[in-house]
Amino acid sequence: MSKCTEGKENTAAAPQPASLIVTGMEGIETTAAALATELKMAVAVASNRATALRLLNRRAYSIVIVDQMLADTDPEGTEMIWKNAGTAAPLQINFALAGSARLEREIRGALARRERERQIATAAAAAAVDAELKNAITGFLLEARLALEEENIPPRIASRLRTLEEMAGRLRNRLLPTVSQGTTSVSLLASQK
Repeated sequence: MSKCTEGKENTAAAPQPASLIVTGMEGIETTAAALATELKMAVAVASNRATALRLLNRRAYSIVIVDQMLADTDPEGTEMIWKNAGTAAPLQINFALAGSARLEREIRGALARRERERQIATAAAAAAVDAELKNAITGFLLEARLALEEENIPPRIASRLRTLEEMAGRLRNRLLPTVSQGTTSVSLLASQK
């Protein structure tokens, strides 16, 4: 059995964030409805592993919350849930001991941690692209300069090499460090000098 409770605000442009609660606890639907309203996200409830896995195959969730009691009684099933959760933030909590206020705090905390991890991963990917671009542009500049030093280069070829060298130089200047401490970022959208 599964139920999905939607928060009051729903935007048609972007898919609404959603959470999945996996617990066999009676009366969880009331808590799920309150969470949907407070967190402004869809909240689906799965009472067992099979339902949880079926729901995880249907859509992506921002967070998956598994009841500690279920995890203790079915560790293999819980592991399957985690493996199928995708990029959802995992949260394991004892519903019998946690009230809805604590559950809301835990969910907000887990979502904030996941967002911070996403930001760090995005920054790391941008830094890797930045380094790769800089290395490629340095290679273009070096090869163009070496080619221009060759003897007996036809004037048309020399002109094209100078154009390539200038273009690579402009790109390199746009990719210079953007923070005084030397941190770099790709700044291809910056205005051309």
